[in-house]
Amino acid sequence: MLLELTTETDDASDLGFLLHKHPARVQAFEQSVGVAHVFYPEADERRCTVALLLEVDPVALVRGKGRGSRDSAFSLAEYVNDRPYAASSMLAVALGRVFRSAMAGRCEARPELPGREWPLEVRVPAVPCRGGVEAAVRLFEPLGWTVRATPVPLDPQVPAWGDSRYVDLHLTGTMRVADALSHLYVLLPTLDVAKHYWVGTDEVDKLVRAGEGWLARHPAREEIARRYLANRRVLADSAVARLAEVDDVLPDADDDSVAEELPEDVPTADGDAGRDGTATPDGAPSRDEQASPGGAPSPDELATPDDSVTPDDPAATHDVEPGPEPTRAPLARLRVDAVVEQLRAVGARSVVDLGCGEGVLLRALLREKGVERVLGVDVSHRALELAARRLHLDTLPERLRARVELAQSSITYTDARVAGFDAAVLMEVVEHVDPPRLGALEHAVFGAASPATVVVTTPNAEHNVRYPTLAAGSMRHHDHRFEWTRAELAAWAHATAGRYGYGVELLPVGEDDPDVGPPTQMAVFRRAEEAAR
Repeated sequence: MLLELTTETDDASDLGFLLHKHPARVQAFEQSVGVAHVFYPEADERRCTVALLLEVDPVALVRGKGRGSRDSAFSLAEYVNDRPYAASSMLAVALGRVFRSAMAGRCEARPELPGREWPLEVRVPAVPCRGGVEAAVRLFEPLGWTVRATPVPLDPQVPAWGDSRYVDLHLTGTMRVADALSHLYVLLPTLDVAKHYWVGTDEVDKLVRAGEGWLARHPAREEIARRYLANRRVLADSAVARLAEVDDVLPDADDDSVAEELPEDVPTADGDAGRDGTATPDGAPSRDEQASPGGAPSPDELATPDDSVTPDDPAATHDVEPGPEPTRAPLARLRVDAVVEQLRAVGARSVVDLGCGEGVLLRALLREKGVERVLGVDVSHRALELAARRLHLDTLPERLRARVELAQSSITYTDARVAGFDAAVLMEVVEHVDPPRLGALEHAVFGAASPATVVVTTPNAEHNVRYPTLAAGSMRHHDHRFEWTRAELAAWAHATAGRYGYGVELLPVGEDDPDVGPPTQMAVFRRAEEAAR
């Protein structure tokens, strides 16, 4: 499999700095399916081309790496297939791993390069393209590419046989290299409508992360989600819903395992973190690898590539220029940090996360030394399964595992299990409750459970006009029952606090726009005696 990326501009050889691969060297990187080679067919000040050649070992695929994949429909499929030769998910995996830093938009030696737009030309000589030329144009053209996809004949010597399902793909456009790499990372396997490994729920996370900044606005986002996720409708629907959450996507760095950032006095489990942060004992397969039919490579193969690839920086002997302004942290990160800061300020030692979802806040709380007990509650059993997976409960050290529990329950019903905590959190939860049920929620949380502190965050509806992907009058998520303005949150918060003996403080989360306020608003309730003390 071959992919070439070319730029023709002044200082074209700076591409080597950005890709962290020296133009004068041929480098090889071991992959689960073979070896990825990186070299530069040409590199001067005016024109520079980098080539990624993935040399797939077909024998290794037959011996177990590829069984259970899409080619198992007939008996000779393990021996007669296109996987070693046509660009597919295997090339996407190699692309992401080898060019990890460039794909993430990082270049320490030349920090101004990631933000630069380059005139780029991409060529992939053999791409399985279900839907033909029209599919390639439909998926790449909205992203700013000029597409030339030439069908590859079944046999040049026998024109009557017609064209194969492969195209020789040429793309030209002017954009950041990070954007170009993320487009290829997502759309190459999308064109193929297949993966060389088992497609599980982790693939939804990877699609949302890799498509951050462009996929939510793509006119064919539903088609991309469906094809990328191997036509698994449940996963595709989940991905589309996630893409609609305009401010709820955390960056790759947030997917590190809990154990990687534990307090120093907490022992960690034996073994290393997996490629997407999945902590696994030495030599043990992750949960997805165990579920993969016939030993197919796990979904971790398509995680944002790991740090085992050591970038070869051609600028090591050059002076480092000052970098650009730091990038703005995602709102999802700011929201978690704001909640943790409030819990830290009141000295909460036990916290219940009501509507914990997939466990983003739970993971942050486990990293807090002062928090001794954490309970995650959600009405969705599936969400709790994902939370357990995110927290790696099956591999956490016993001392850490004892601090966290998960429970299925509804926040609109009284439940003795959520009582007795120092603090309760409803982070982006109240807007999912039907307005007639808010009274039941208030009684269950503020009346029956009655923690000393309650932290509530919810979208600020006034700020929605700042999101270009939202249609006028629409809400940020398809499941939101309402979204409050600042005045509406204040009215609800003060009325609730008065009924149940709390004081309340209203705070912004994220940049406080002078015209429409912050993207997220927070209400911090404290029982009257606690506030006075």
